[in-house]
This record gives sequence, C-alpha cells and structure tokens, in this order.
Amino acid sequence: MPQLTNATIDRAGAAVRRPLYDRSGLSVGIVHIGVGGFHRAHMAMCLDSLMSQGLAQDWAICGVGLLAGDRRMKAIFDAQDCLYTLTVKHSDGREESSIIGSIVEYLFAPDETEAVIERMADPSTRIVSLTITEGGYNFDRVTGQFDATNPAVAADLAEGASPTTVFGYVTEALRRRRDRGIPAFTVLSCDNIQGNGHVASRMFTAFAELKDPPLGAWVRENVAFPNSMVDRITPVTSEADVVAAEQRSGLRDEWPVVCEPFFQWVIEDDFPLGRPPFEAADAQLVADVEPYELMKLRLLNASHQGLCYFGYLSGYRLVHDALADPLIESFLLAYMDREATPTLRPVPGVDLDRYKRTLIERFSNPHVRDTIARLCAESSDRIPKWLVPVIREQLETGGEVTLSAAIVASWARYAEAVDEQGQPIEVVDSLRDDLVAIAQTQYEHPLAFIQNRALFGDLGDDRRFTDAYAATLAGLHTVGAQATLRVLVGAPLAASHPNEGHSNEGEEQ
Repeated sequence: MPQLTNATIDRAGAAVRRPLYDRSGLSVGIVHIGVGGFHRAHMAMCLDSLMSQGLAQDWAICGVGLLAGDRRMKAIFDAQDCLYTLTVKHSDGREESSIIGSIVEYLFAPDETEAVIERMADPSTRIVSLTITEGGYNFDRVTGQFDATNPAVAADLAEGASPTTVFGYVTEALRRRRDRGIPAFTVLSCDNIQGNGHVASRMFTAFAELKDPPLGAWVRENVAFPNSMVDRITPVTSEADVVAAEQRSGLRDEWPVVCEPFFQWVIEDDFPLGRPPFEAADAQLVADVEPYELMKLRLLNASHQGLCYFGYLSGYRLVHDALADPLIESFLLAYMDREATPTLRPVPGVDLDRYKRTLIERFSNPHVRDTIARLCAESSDRIPKWLVPVIREQLETGGEVTLSAAIVASWARYAEAVDEQGQPIEVVDSLRDDLVAIAQTQYEHPLAFIQNRALFGDLGDDRRFTDAYAATLAGLHTVGAQATLRVLVGAPLAASHPNEGHSNEGEEQ
C-alpha cells in the first residue's frame, strides 16, 4: 500500500476529500507547538478549509514538537509531507474523511533548536499557537503563580542556556524579534484552561522577566495573548483507525485523526499582526470568550471527569458504554443542572438546556469510541482547573456541592490503583506516585486525599464539602460505584449491575 505523500495524494479514493489548493504555493504564517490530534482536528482543519476557499495562503502551519515522544511525529510527517487524514465519525455511522494539507513543515526541537527559534523569529510568523496540555503552563495549582523551581524551567533560566521548554523557545524568539526591530507575534493558547490567554500572558511574561527584566517588560507591552475556547472530542488514534483510513483512501497514513462532528472554536479577536479569516471556517470571533469557556469547562470537561471514574469503577472502558447506563447519565445531568449551571454567565446565542442535552448525545456517540482511560489521565491537572472552581463558587453562594464532591471522591477512589474486582488500575498522572500513596491510606484516613493542599488548597477544611465527600467515598468503599450512584441520583434500588457490590476493602493496596 503506497504511503500518503504529495506524490500519491491524487491516487486517494473518491470517498476522501483532497486539498483543493496548490500546497507548493503556501507560506508559513503560524508556528504551532504541540501537534496532537486535538490541534489537527480544529486549527489545522480550519486552515485547510480556508485554503480550499482560496483564502489564508500565507497562513500555513509549521508544527513544532518539544518532547522526546514527538520524534515519532517528526518521522511520520517527514515521510508523509506533513499530510494526514481526518475522519469525522457521526452517531449514525456515517464517516467523512479528508486529507488535510495546511501543515507544511514540522520541526523536532531537540534536534532542530536553532531552526525552531528562527522560524518563530521570522517576520512571516505572526501567530505562535499552543496545545501543550493543561499541565504545560507551569503554574501552581493553588496559587496560580509561575513555578520557577521546575527543574526544566530553572535550567532554561540559566544564563546562556539553550532552551528546552516552551517558555525558553518562545522567549528567545521574541528577544530576537525585539533586537531586530520585528513586531512581536501573537501567542494563541488553545488549551482547556479558564482564561487561557490570560494564563499564557502571566506565565510567559513571568519567565521573560526572570530571564531578562527589560525583555520581560517588552513582552508585557507588546505581545498579545487572546483567549480562546475549542470544543471537539478527539480520541486517541487507534490501530483500527489507521486501518480504516487506509481502506478508505487506499493510502497508508501512519497517524490519522478521528473526531466527532461537533465543532466550536471561540476566539478573542486580538491579533495585532493580523490573522486568517477564521470566521469563514465557522469559528466565532468575539470580544469576550469567558462565558463560552466557562460553559465548556464546567459542563463538558468537568462532566467528563464526572463520568470517567464512576464509569471505570462500574466496569466500563468506553465513554459511550458508560453513557448507556441511566445512572451515569442521570448523575451527569444532575451535576450540570444543580451545581455547574448556577456558576455560569449567560452565553450569547446558546441555549444552555439544549447544550447540555447535546453533550449527552455527543458522549453517547458509539462510533467515536472515546476511551474512559483517556479522560482519567492527568486528573491532577484537570480537576483543580475544571471542577474545583465550581465547588468554591457554590460554597461561597450556599449552593449544592454534593455531586461535585462525589466526583472528587470518585477520583480519590480510582487513584487507589485497584478496581472493585481487585484488578490493578493504571493511573496516568504526573503526580501518580504521590496520589496513589495518599489514596491508599483512605480506609484509615478518609480525608487524606483532599487534605493535599497542593491540589485543593483549604477546601479540605470546609465541613460542608468534606461531609459530602466522605459520604461518597464511604459508599464507594463499602457498596461500590453503582449503589453509590443510586443514592446520589435518588434512584430506586434495582437489580445488581454486573460489577456492583464488590469492595476491595481490606485487600492489600
């Protein structure tokens, strides 16, 4: 089977849409750091759509990988001329596949340090965009302050250091632009953090000020950091997805992307050096992103956390299977209605009740085959950013916190690293060792997990929260996830779920 490349693209099957533009005429205008599936299912797709309309020909993407694991992406993109297949999976089983051509270069920073810096320093680069994950912004989970003690960051701050972090690369590129009289590029965060532009501004400015105070002042005055919100479920690519893409196109694509049909990208319109006409690719350009991002983070993202731990402990491994459980669906809807929605502002043009129903439909799409393990990963970067703000606001206003506390308790139970059948759970988290060690003391010390002030601050001192949390954790330990969910949603007792009633209490942890 021939590999997908510029030379073979015309041999793609009729069922696959190909770029409707001459890629040789494109020029780079955006450097994107962190080229995962999420980026390729939204920004790269949008630019491909614009280019097919004869627009944005000078806004092609140069992708950058900073991490050792990005070496594989470098090899694949070099072999495939940066082309890849994007397949949209509808709930009725329909699939729409396109070959995306908007990425024209990929640099692996550990091997191409100078090339990465010079690409960002080049006057043609007007936007540097980011999908570096929630944990990539290097701020304290409680105080929100930049963590200059991070070893990699500290190394980059040393005089004469060759950069290895995103902060080091971006700051050095900005220094060169300042020294050469080139205006600063815009830094566009696309990560799932409330006020992601504001967060990026604080973190990059803090690094620059520590590295070089006059440069830090220049960054503060000259670099725009617009906020944005992206909403599209994009699961990890499976081997089955690779095979399906090959069968559809007749070309071998080593790293295709699959996603759901829903797409929303809301962007604060603050780009001093200009931007592509994103609105022509269905993005929304607004003055204030916050209502949209709060809606997404506290309804979609926090609900993902609400389903993933209870779902895993109930024996499910795929998201749509968990949503077929009426207890889990009822729990999520109750959380959204009673605890998340009261913390939201009105969202222009959005019916929140309809949005919540749409979320359940999206989670239930059986063809996306999103995994619960993906949603459970890196919880220490997710719960404090997506759910804890809901809890704090509800506590301040006298609102309900029972279901939010239950989500935290389900995470704590999952972090014990053994399921209700006594089987090991692979906990994936940058703080795994600490979290598992704490969680495994919970039978003797039920509040140990939430007394971790590095994650929860003083939340563990609030009696209303701790009482609700402890009640759910006790239920998870004694009667299991399904029976605990019935209590939480007020459901009548029913026939036992296949995994219900198996407690690992007293087993070796």
